[in-house]
Amino acid sequence: MVTRTELVSRLEREFLDHGYANLTMINIAKSVDVTRRTLYNYFSSKEDAFRFLIENGNACAVDLGMSAGRSALVSGQSTVDVLATILDVRYGDARRRLARSPHAVEINDQAFRRCRDIMVASAIAFQAVLACFIEELEAKALIKTRAGISFADLAQLLADGTRGTNQSLPPIPPDQLILRYRAMVRALLHGAVEGAA
Repeated sequence: MVTRTELVSRLEREFLDHGYANLTMINIAKSVDVTRRTLYNYFSSKEDAFRFLIENGNACAVDLGMSAGRSALVSGQSTVDVLATILDVRYGDARRRLARSPHAVEINDQAFRRCRDIMVASAIAFQAVLACFIEELEAKALIKTRAGISFADLAQLLADGTRGTNQSLPPIPPDQLILRYRAMVRALLHGAVEGAA
């Protein structure tokens, strides 16, 4: 029997290789090495499998991102680099995997069309965890938020900035996303101008 981790990995590969429209439950069953009947024990439809993939992928990305950020913090990296690492693993890794697919635009469109509720719930959950992490950074005297800016506000701005970066025009090459995330984090934490009227 295929494990959950193997199932997720194989599902992702199938959607990346074939796109959403061209993939069938028969293709999925073959790729995960189960009968179609067994596959229907896991998922009621292709959309159900896709939603599972998006939900699982987002949950894993949050955990991996926070773990990578904690490792960066322990290794003595700057606060900017710690936050950029979290955002890069949380959002950038998925963008890089997606960019290798000839079906990237279609998959992205289908994700927003069919999984918006999952994506919103994941964003809310991630931003809550990120806000707690920012609070930890302040408790360790690594940052000090300005009056009127809550940890949740800063987490929202960082996540919004990252998602905006992912949609930049012209598109940013996937291997350069970390550089843009770092610049965005630096601008949010330190400001981008000396003064403004």
